[in-house]
Order: sequence, then structure tokens, then C-alpha cells
Amino acid sequence: MYFKDIIGQEEIKKQLIHSAQTGIVPHAQLFTEQGGAGAFPLALAYARYLNCTHRTETDACGKCPSCLKFNELAHPDLHFVFPIVAKKEKKKEVCDDYLTEWRGFLKERPYFNIDGWLDYIDAGNSQAIIYSKESDEIIRKLNLKIYEATYRILLVWLPEKLHPTCANKLLKVIEEPPLNTVILMVSETPDLVLGTILSRAQRINVRSIHPEAITAAMITQFGLAPDDAKHVAHLANGNYLKAVEAISLSEENSFYLEQFKTMMRNSWARNVKGMKAMGDILAGIGRERQKNFLQYCQHLIRENFMYRFQSPELNYMNMDEAGFAVKFAPFVNERNVFDIMEELAKAERHITQNVNAKMVFFDLSLRLTVLIKR
Repeated sequence: MYFKDIIGQEEIKKQLIHSAQTGIVPHAQLFTEQGGAGAFPLALAYARYLNCTHRTETDACGKCPSCLKFNELAHPDLHFVFPIVAKKEKKKEVCDDYLTEWRGFLKERPYFNIDGWLDYIDAGNSQAIIYSKESDEIIRKLNLKIYEATYRILLVWLPEKLHPTCANKLLKVIEEPPLNTVILMVSETPDLVLGTILSRAQRINVRSIHPEAITAAMITQFGLAPDDAKHVAHLANGNYLKAVEAISLSEENSFYLEQFKTMMRNSWARNVKGMKAMGDILAGIGRERQKNFLQYCQHLIRENFMYRFQSPELNYMNMDEAGFAVKFAPFVNERNVFDIMEELAKAERHITQNVNAKMVFFDLSLRLTVLIKR
């Protein structure tokens, strides 16, 4: 990943390049985003640029020994920490056990999220975390002598998923960093990161991508016509991953939309048997996908409420979602929209707290039977 490969974010690129050129490199930096804005690609391009021996004014050279190793994500002074699913039967309990898959994943898709990673490693219904055992690996790696780089880089993706033991070990490293070590963290929910880590890291807020940048990317990367590219950029709302989803509705989104339709129809018809059947289906998709589904439901409720105002610039629905909204939007109004959103948010909290999923979705459907008819 080079700076030239990153969509938009010109100001942050200049900031990072200036940091490397002046040698003012904070030893702990936290890149934050809401998803799909390019925080991880920025951190990785920055790591490359820091260690490039023939860097230009705008990017790494791509030809020096350091860059060639970065091309393969195999630089001896570049270390990754990321959420995994422990598989003791396959002796996969620390990040390095997944390093081959991780490198393959990053080469395939520089922009990604946790769902994409979990699908890639076939995690099933398991939730990924950074286990306590990783703390020993972090200490071991950072105590090694720097092999050849100017800076040893520890790149931590989603520090909010650090086990408390691991988070505290990382904190100690941040408080007393080894010489010429740079810790780059990339977070989508910084409020869940250990507070003392937050207070000791320089924060870099990666904002949503400007619509013009997404439009240009859709034209150059996917060959979309300018008007289509603008529409996709509007739907994406600054999130490159959503832009890609918009041009080819993913199986995941199709599944979520169908379940949303089923939930609302069951609640309207007071179809208890259908509610139970849907609860069985959703109980089998895993906690992460259950939370994503409930977030998706909240998104659609908001969009259906806004749809009633007939202002296309305020709506962010693809064609299939908008098609359903034609008939469904009248049932989302000022009398019930806030209560429906609250019930969906409460269900998401319960899923996060490991409440039985069948009970959560069945109870949610029952509550919606009253709200949907207000």
C-alpha cells in the first residue's frame, strides 16, 4: 500500500509525509475512523514511507529493499497484531499463526472490515479478539534487535478488541517504548480502547472520504459512467466499502434486507410462528453478524422515515431497499420511529451482552407488532 493508492485523504497524507520528512514521529499513534475511510491503508502506507530509503516528496520509492519487502508484507521490522479466532486443534492461538492468511487478505483487499476478515478465515459464529497470549508475543517482538529498518513498526488493527491483559501490556510498552519503535493503532470504536492508551497516543481522525474522491475511484476502478459514479458516491456517504457494495449488492446485504422484510411482515401480521422461525435463522449466524443485522435495521428505519419527505439527497438506499421503501415507508412515522430505533438498539445491546439470540429476536418481533401499527 502506497499513499497514491489511498482514496482521498490528501490532508492526512501531507501530515504523515511531513512527520516522516522532519523526523518528528510520535511513538504511539491512533488512527480512528467510522469504517471504510482508509485508516488502515493510511497507517500501512505511512509505515512503508517511514522506512523507505529513497522516498520522494509524495510517496515511497517502491524499489528500495525496504519497499520490496513491504510489497510482500514480510519486512522483518514490521509486526502485525489483529483480532483472531483461536483454533487450538490447529494450534492457532496468536496472530503469527494467521500471518499467511493475513498477508493474503491484505493483498486482496486494502479496504476491509472485521466481517470480511472473519469470512476470509472461515471463523463461523466465533467472535474475534486479540487474546491475552498475544501480550507475550508483543513483548518478544519489541525486544528483538531492529534488523534493518529506521523504525520498527507495530501495527495494531482494532485495539478495542485487545484482551485486558494484552491491553495493559501494550500500555506499558507505550509508556516506555523501545528505541526507534513506532506503534500504529487503527480503531473503528475508539471509545472502547483502554483510556490510558488513548491518553498516551497521538490521535489522527480519518474522516469520511469526500464524495468527489469516491466518484473518481468508481470511474477509474470500475468503469462506471460519471452519473452512476456520483449516485454510488452519494449512497456510500464517505465509506468506500459501502460504495463497492452499492455497485454489486453483496450476499450479506441481500440476506439482511430479506430478514428485515420478514421481520416487519411477521410483526405486522402478528405471525408468531414466522417470528420463531426467523429467530432460529438469526440465532445461527453468529454474534458479529447479528449485531451487524441490527445496525442495518436501524439504518433502514432511518432511511424509510426520511423517504417520506421525498428528498432524494437525504436518502442512502440502494435500488432494492428503495423498492421496498415505496410500500413500507408509510408505516415509519413520527409516532413510532424513535421507539422502533430504541428497540433495535436495545436488542443490539443484548446481543453484545450474550443474551440468548432466539429470545432477543422473538421479543423484538413481538414489541414491533405494537409499534408498527401506531
